[in-house]
Amino acid sequence: MAAPERDDTRALTVVMHTAFFVLLSASVARYLARHAGGPHTPWVIALSVLLAVLYVLGPALGTRPAPRRLAWLGLVVAAWVLLVVLAPSFAWCAVPLFYTGLRTLPPRAAIPLVALLTALAVAAQLSLAGWPDPNVLLAPPAVAAVATTVFVVMQRQAARRDALIADLVRTRRELAATERREGTLAERERLAREIHDTLAQGLSSQRMLLQAADRLWDSAPGTARDHVRTAAAIAERSLAEARRFVHDLTPADLAEGGGLLRALHAVAERETTPDLTVRVHTEGSPPDPLPAPVESALLRIAQGALANVREHAAATSATLTLTCLDDQIVLDVTDDGRGFDPNASADPASAAGRRGHGLPAIRARLRQLGGTLTIESAPGEGTALSAAIPLEPR
Repeated sequence: MAAPERDDTRALTVVMHTAFFVLLSASVARYLARHAGGPHTPWVIALSVLLAVLYVLGPALGTRPAPRRLAWLGLVVAAWVLLVVLAPSFAWCAVPLFYTGLRTLPPRAAIPLVALLTALAVAAQLSLAGWPDPNVLLAPPAVAAVATTVFVVMQRQAARRDALIADLVRTRRELAATERREGTLAERERLAREIHDTLAQGLSSQRMLLQAADRLWDSAPGTARDHVRTAAAIAERSLAEARRFVHDLTPADLAEGGGLLRALHAVAERETTPDLTVRVHTEGSPPDPLPAPVESALLRIAQGALANVREHAAATSATLTLTCLDDQIVLDVTDDGRGFDPNASADPASAAGRRGHGLPAIRARLRQLGGTLTIESAPGEGTALSAAIPLEPR
């Protein structure tokens, strides 16, 4: 139960308890004023004290319809009935007892009890009036009906409200669990892209270089040693990427400082081999500072695109062109390789599509930043990949 609802229930309970003792005191005072020397006076006083004591014990028993609570309610009603028989003026104490019965019993049992208390109150008032007063006949049933209806309706509304709150809490927990699952899946996808763009590419390069060194070890030992040294340098770089990856997933080239341009030049230098020359061009100056997610995404896109060029394009040259506009930044990666049909598959090469993330990883990065990817290629005519990411206007 919510705190405001508990406060309202507590306030209503205090009012009803106060009303009961006020009505009981008034009935005792009226009886003593008119029948102080009567034969039933000791009994009336004793029953009044007993009823007051029993009523005070009620809150200690709680509100659940447990056997002790039901026994207590029976004693309170019995004491009140005896008082009404001895002194009809105590009939007005029935109004607070309506509330007590409705709180203690379920509606199917509380409504008959209220009807019984009302009938006794009407009979007691008629005995005082001495004649069938219409006001006495109709007023107590009307009060009982209104009180019972209001209480039952409030209880049902409270039950519906509690059910709604429970449903909302359950829905919120389910949504939170769904968001956690989606966040976990998104993080896994992001980590997979990071691993693909760093460790997997480094291992692939090392494998190719070592295979070439193995083939040339006898015929061209100098070239084979160059391949081994290049593989060792790539391994060292991959180790730095792995450590940075574990630390905070920031690309090592960016972590060293110098911004995106310096990082692109470092990537181009590492990817340049005797068989492939990689150049970097810029048009315009990038914003300073460029948002870190944009820098990281563009660097990873360049690494992924050059990995595809190295493994699948059989190109002799590739160019990274960074174009900085007022509202967007564009990275173009072009090569003079064998090309492919962009409409044939989502990935430039079917083998690449089977073995790794490739273009799907690039598209996923751009999608997270609201960017777009354009690919122009044809068999035998090379490939041009263009990744555009929107920026805040300068």
